[in-house]
Amino acid sequence: MDGVTARNVTTLWTAAPGMIICATMEKIDAIGLLCPLPVLKLRKRLKPLPAGSEIVLCADDPAAVIDVPHFCTEAGHTLLSVTEADGHTIYRVRKSD
Repeated sequence: MDGVTARNVTTLWTAAPGMIICATMEKIDAIGLLCPLPVLKLRKRLKPLPAGSEIVLCADDPAAVIDVPHFCTEAGHTLLSVTEADGHTIYRVRKSD
């Protein structure tokens, strides 16, 4: 599977008065992949998703701390959070409109 573990997809349903909101969240495990592969995997997975979808990218490449925020800024996507966990960094990204 092109260097990434099996696709994990989670669908979140939120009930609001008179409506249901559905957001899709995918997880990309890019641990062990070096620049530019984490960002290339992120771009490839974001492309077919509808606007508002979220992706979680796990990467341990030191360059990703610069590359992922730069990619999001250039492509117009929103970098929702960046956290550290167990020797890798977790990036949460929302696809733009």
